[in-house]
Amino acid sequence: MKASKALAQISRRDLMKLTGTYGVSSVVMGAATLTGAVTLPSLARAVESTYDRRYGTEAQHTLTLGAAGFNQRNLLVERAGVLEFARDLEERTDGAIRIEFIGDNQICGQLNCLEKAQLGVVDFYSASTQNSAGSAPYLNVLDYAYMFRSRADQYHFLYSPESQRLLRDPLEQRHGVKFLFSHAELRGLQMGASFAERDTVTSLEELFGTRNRVTGTQLGRIAMDLMNLNPTPIAWEETLDGLRQGLVDGAETWASAVAYANMSPVVTQSVDLKFFCGTEHTGMNAELFDSMSGELQDAIMESAYLTQVHVQAANEAALVNTVGFTDPPMPGTIFAENDVRVAKLGEDQIQMAREMCAPEYVPEPWEQWRERLNNWAGGVDTYQEIYDVARQIPEDTLAENVEPRRWWRSS
Repeated sequence: MKASKALAQISRRDLMKLTGTYGVSSVVMGAATLTGAVTLPSLARAVESTYDRRYGTEAQHTLTLGAAGFNQRNLLVERAGVLEFARDLEERTDGAIRIEFIGDNQICGQLNCLEKAQLGVVDFYSASTQNSAGSAPYLNVLDYAYMFRSRADQYHFLYSPESQRLLRDPLEQRHGVKFLFSHAELRGLQMGASFAERDTVTSLEELFGTRNRVTGTQLGRIAMDLMNLNPTPIAWEETLDGLRQGLVDGAETWASAVAYANMSPVVTQSVDLKFFCGTEHTGMNAELFDSMSGELQDAIMESAYLTQVHVQAANEAALVNTVGFTDPPMPGTIFAENDVRVAKLGEDQIQMAREMCAPEYVPEPWEQWRERLNNWAGGVDTYQEIYDVARQIPEDTLAENVEPRRWWRSS
């Protein structure tokens, strides 16, 4: 039994009882340590052990981590690493830092978790860079169309020391948050009820003229306009009904987001268009980081690095074994059980999409945002330089084979 399914067998009443005794953070961290079949006694033992370890010493800093939409169950679907980071940082600092995890949109959501970190309402936050771009427009720098060829390209960039000057430093200087680590997928179109009776998509032209929900990224909208995909802003909570009722044909997001957010029952086809980033990142208030001792700063960065390595391997495995992002999906996966077909477009169709919307082929629509992002980054050509870093590895590199590096150290 998949761990996410096994955990779902624990009743809400029992989970609430454990939470009342040990606190939310100890429950979710304890649950995250379990594998295989999960029973109430095994969960209770894990939670008690976690609680005893966390409160064995007095914390110097008790910090809040607000996670949009995440809980102990769906973090076993999209392996964003939030709980692994919190647990490792507490252990690495011998309890000097204690993290209170608040998920399920209880303290912040996709559109405002980063903003609440900027304001100091939370200390750490986790949300997609695309939804966070409203509060931190520099995050659009990740969203040039087809800047990354693959998830391997994305991980290679995140590990690269060049990511410090092209992504992390400008984000911190302009928006006051420190980018720590991220999961990496590429966005496609997740088609709803209007595509249920259609053949599995094989050509880009089959998507022309469809109406698709778009997230907060400005650059993503440029690409969708250029591909005649009619980007339509719709609140996240209305997207499921929109797909079910055919009010929109699809939604631009990534495969594991469909699975973890319970969109699979209303998605009929997952079209692997891979046209720009889907990056569920975790960061923190930069002023808080700067106020800490050098030892604790080092611990935060080491925990971020370890979590990035964990996410790289774990999410690649989860995409196949839990989500079912293969053609066809493996039996027992979320996509298989919900009859979600995975449409893997041929390279000729991906190339057609590139030529329709990528800055290297159609530069003019991108110029205003490109100039803005370049100025924020100190005058460098953000698109070209990130594009070049991404292509330092062979195109056929598997994401799990990308070499981890501590990006904040010079190469």
